Amino acid sequence: MKAVVQKAYGSPHVLELREIDKPVVKDDEVLVRVHAASVHPDVWHVVSGRPYVLRLMGSGLRRPKVRVPGTDVAGRVDSTGKDVTRFQPGDEVFGETLSGNQWRNGGAFAEYVSVPQDALALKPGNVTFEQAAAVPTSGLIALQNLPEGRLRPGQSVLVNGAGGGVGSFAVQLAKTYGAKVTGVDHQTKLDMVRSLGADLVIDYTQKDFTRGGERYDLIFDILGNHSFSDCRRVLTPEGTYVLIGHDRFGDAGGRWLGSLPHFFKLMALSPFMGQLPKLSSSTSGKKDSMAVLKELLETGKLTPVIDRTYSLSEVPEAIRYLAEGTAKGKVVITV
Repeated sequence: MKAVVQKAYGSPHVLELREIDKPVVKDDEVLVRVHAASVHPDVWHVVSGRPYVLRLMGSGLRRPKVRVPGTDVAGRVDSTGKDVTRFQPGDEVFGETLSGNQWRNGGAFAEYVSVPQDALALKPGNVTFEQAAAVPTSGLIALQNLPEGRLRPGQSVLVNGAGGGVGSFAVQLAKTYGAKVTGVDHQTKLDMVRSLGADLVIDYTQKDFTRGGERYDLIFDILGNHSFSDCRRVLTPEGTYVLIGHDRFGDAGGRWLGSLPHFFKLMALSPFMGQLPKLSSSTSGKKDSMAVLKELLETGKLTPVIDRTYSLSEVPEAIRYLAEGTAKGKVVITV
């Protein structure tokens, strides 16, 4: 099969399109004939090998253990392992290729990929393969950090980074829950953010939302470009600050640990500060979360936004474009 192969860590030029063997499915895995995949910041992290700590977290110390990048996939089931009960050949599916740690390659930038069955869901008939491939990683991040029940109808939410992959889903989820949504991003993305249902938009080049007069019941901070103390100024007394965090492709965070020290600090403060979410191990499993995303797509409550599509041979260009930070929504690879 054709696949994008990563021979070392570095800039996207380390990737090349090659012929390699098809993957062999394990007993609980599904072999998917890939129709589309998507690019997201975690792909950039694993290709670049930064922050360096990710290499100790399963990616591989000197070079990637798994040579083919990509974790989001949509396609048709080609074959199944002997323990697979949820899918059969010919089914149209979408999902993530990995379970657990996401800071490693997942094999999606190829003509075929093996995927654990619990990481997949049936693709709704009302979305294309390209749209479905845009959903898994960004949709799961948004859903797990903005679960149903965190917001009440009428509450006020600010999404910082509303025009990107995670942000575009967070805006739509918050609207589904009945919230009043303010989206913050560059002026070139604000029309798109409005089209997703945002009630108000803020151009961060013209206005600092942490110094405004509005108060929010939830700040969903994808970019992490303001301190928690600054964001607290515009939270209601019972409001919540949720940090997704983004190294902005190496421009923020340290070379060795990235943004992890910032997360660890907030985790240490969370037992003592009511405006930080408490640590919990009760998040839904991937199987259940993918089922929720499937339902949201089927009912039209979640609509993926695709900025550009690239071919498999253009994956390096797709990663470079994503790293520019100008993409509206998602960048997708068609296979």
